Amino acid sequence: MKLFPITAEHFKLDGGACFGVVPKTIWQKFLPADEHNLVKVTSRCLLADTGDRLILVDTGMGNKQSEKYFSFFHRFGQESLENSFARAGYSFEQVTDVILTHLHFDHVGGALKHGQKPATYEPVFPNANHYVSKDQWEWAINPNPREKASFFPENYMPLYESGRLELIHEPGRFAEGIEIVFMNGHTRGLMVPIIDYKGRKVVFTGDFIAMLHNLPLAYVPGFDVKPLESMKEKEAFLERALKEDYILCFQHDHFNECCTLQKTEKGIREKELFKLADI
Repeated sequence: MKLFPITAEHFKLDGGACFGVVPKTIWQKFLPADEHNLVKVTSRCLLADTGDRLILVDTGMGNKQSEKYFSFFHRFGQESLENSFARAGYSFEQVTDVILTHLHFDHVGGALKHGQKPATYEPVFPNANHYVSKDQWEWAINPNPREKASFFPENYMPLYESGRLELIHEPGRFAEGIEIVFMNGHTRGLMVPIIDYKGRKVVFTGDFIAMLHNLPLAYVPGFDVKPLESMKEKEAFLERALKEDYILCFQHDHFNECCTLQKTEKGIREKELFKLADI
């Protein structure tokens, strides 16, 4: 197994939204905001080479929405899927599988691009099957008012209609060395991959625990549809992760890529910080 972090883009989000009810006077001590209350965020995807399959987890925002829409997210830097794949030494055509943790625009937007004909779309990874949980699919095609602005049919309906999107009904084994578990606090049917890697288990936490500073139980983003459920899921997961010495890989943390865990007087927190390449 080989693992590579794949950066789709850097952007900014409202700091308050990233930490929910936690006051700015607290969270700004470890993640300073700019003059507009925005903090730096990364769309970090994950590429797993199993030897016979090349599996990408999430795809970033893509480029299909309007410049006006993207202006709300203050994208910065030169990172892209293309640049990250080139550094890792792979091409889009080599990808066999794309795991979509969920269908929010910043996780699935990069799976499709504009086609040659108007109002058509083509897969960015032309030889890949795409996967999302059945629960998330049903949630996305009948969106609730709170999440509706995060679901864009053009990001996933063409995949489904062309037979390139498969629904995962239950958690469990996805491929050799890759297990999928479901979480429901952020959005229904969020998939979290747990990967056997160099004798350890690496968890791609996605929006379940988006950043290092979301580790404390109460630090639940305002984006989560069921914050109390997020807290319960996180508490149970962190106890298991600590016991089994998991490595957490963060999807949206601009400054921290991976960590191990330890028990402290304030609860379960990070122990060591490092990059995936250093494992």
